[in-house]
Amino acid sequence: KSVFGNFMKEVFVRVGVSLLLILLYMEFISVAFFLKALVGLYLLRTLLMKLYAYSLRRPKLQFNWPKNTNSIISYSILIILGGSTAVILLEIDRFMINQFIAIQNVAYYTVAIFIATVIAVPARAMHQITYPMTAEILNRNDIAELKRLYQKSSLTLFIVSGLIFILILLNLNDLYSMLPMAYRGGYIIVLIIGFTKLFDALIGNNNAILFNSDYYRALLFMGVLLAVFTILFNWLLIPVYGLNGAAFATFMAICLYNVIKLIYVKRKFNIMPFTNETVKILGLLVLMVSIFFFVVLPFHPLVNIVVKSILIIAVYVGLLYRFKISEDVFGVLSGFLSRKRK
Repeated sequence: KSVFGNFMKEVFVRVGVSLLLILLYMEFISVAFFLKALVGLYLLRTLLMKLYAYSLRRPKLQFNWPKNTNSIISYSILIILGGSTAVILLEIDRFMINQFIAIQNVAYYTVAIFIATVIAVPARAMHQITYPMTAEILNRNDIAELKRLYQKSSLTLFIVSGLIFILILLNLNDLYSMLPMAYRGGYIIVLIIGFTKLFDALIGNNNAILFNSDYYRALLFMGVLLAVFTILFNWLLIPVYGLNGAAFATFMAICLYNVIKLIYVKRKFNIMPFTNETVKILGLLVLMVSIFFFVVLPFHPLVNIVVKSILIIAVYVGLLYRFKISEDVFGVLSGFLSRKRK
């Protein structure tokens, strides 16, 4: 039942904010009204999700302490601390940029980060599904099934996030041409952060395995280590390379963090998310970029984006279907085509 929640979290607010920004740009609303409407939008999302959740199951309040209260409290504290580290990491680069270079540069750096962050949307949606599945598998101690889910989640996310990544990369010039001059630039930043988000997708449900196993304490240590490396890399690279240095710092810290998690899961469970299909998808992504990178359309930037995106998706999906690289993706496409024929 996670589809509605993911839609409200990932799509509803973004669409609402986009509409409000358009109205603000066209001067139909004021900045003050925009801020109030933004708060109202989040409250509306909360209310709708609450009503939907209550329609599925009414909450029952119990005031009895569970038998494993100490374990629950300990687990909750560690997860909160780990989550807090992640929140800090989302903002630390923009904070440190202001300490070394003019604050005006934060504007287009933030735009570039937001563009690249779209690549992570499928991963966040899938994690809502894989977390409970991973917990159930770990509870059964079924390592073979855990390996299968690990590899399938990695491959599926790599396929979907990889498509979003190349769509952004190959349409970026047209997209930036529609933005005000103050927000243009940052092509390298989008590329670097895009690679970072793609690596996050490639490790599949790695976080779910660690969070739901007896090794969840290690994540807190890894999170603190990541924060230290992020601050250190930013401190070293921003004064030398400016905004690109901040992007490189994030890339290096996240890659190091992901590699440590991959090695840790390998040592504890003897499983890895990569398969031969992973290499095939990597080759397909390189092929797509090689084909479409030099394709320049002469129309309006918005028309160029739409036309080029349709061509990229058609070729990408067609090759996936033709060579049956992923069983899950092939099954979905086969079912879709069967319904179309009917």
